[in-house]
Amino acid sequence: MKSYIIRIELEESNPLIWRRVVMPSGATFKRLHDIIQNVTNFQSGYPNEGYHLYEFDLTEENKVVTDDQEAYLEHQHYKKNRKMYDERLKTMSPEMLEFEKRYQERLKIEVRKPTGIKVDDYLEKYKEIRYTYDFGDGWHFKVKLEKIVNDYYFGFPSLLDGAETAPPEDVGGIHGFYEFMEIYRDKNHPKHKAMQEWAESIYFKEYDPDWINKRLKGLNYKKTQWDKINHERYQIIKDKYRKN
Repeated sequence: MKSYIIRIELEESNPLIWRRVVMPSGATFKRLHDIIQNVTNFQSGYPNEGYHLYEFDLTEENKVVTDDQEAYLEHQHYKKNRKMYDERLKTMSPEMLEFEKRYQERLKIEVRKPTGIKVDDYLEKYKEIRYTYDFGDGWHFKVKLEKIVNDYYFGFPSLLDGAETAPPEDVGGIHGFYEFMEIYRDKNHPKHKAMQEWAESIYFKEYDPDWINKRLKGLNYKKTQWDKINHERYQIIKDKYRKN
């Protein structure tokens, strides 16, 4: 079936935290969000929901895709009440006018819900999509289309490659993450035990491709074409993309 090989990169990470994933076409932006969450250590993707807000920035289309319900409702209100917003500009005090103009420029950006729009056209047209997760810690990712293939037959995504352990939730951004990792890996640090206990409480794991691929099997959104896969009673014998 038609599928995409994508590369997910965490901006500002050094060494670079990245994952290469093959995913069937036809995924919604919600499902792409689920994939990113499941190949990292974050907790807002299926089967978990709603830990922090997220957004896909489609700048070229003057559009964002987000689960931020407040942003969606604000945009809908603006679309339905353009005349009211125009009148506000005419009556606004000079000291507030520039602020209001900037606010309305933001409202002009189309806001779409991630469950109602698919990634295919945007990946193929622009080759790269920017994803932001947790507007507090501010995790910024690049999702790059590397290749379109037609010989992947599983109905769920698979991790192909990657490097480096990903951050946990609520660690305080990229600088907080590296401080956390220094303590977490230093058995002689006075805060090591407490940090380990905290890490366990938020389901933190070092980079583990096999564990990630087990999780990704739960993100099924297409029918697996078992007749095209070398298997015995659904146990994979040999496959280009998956071991099991």
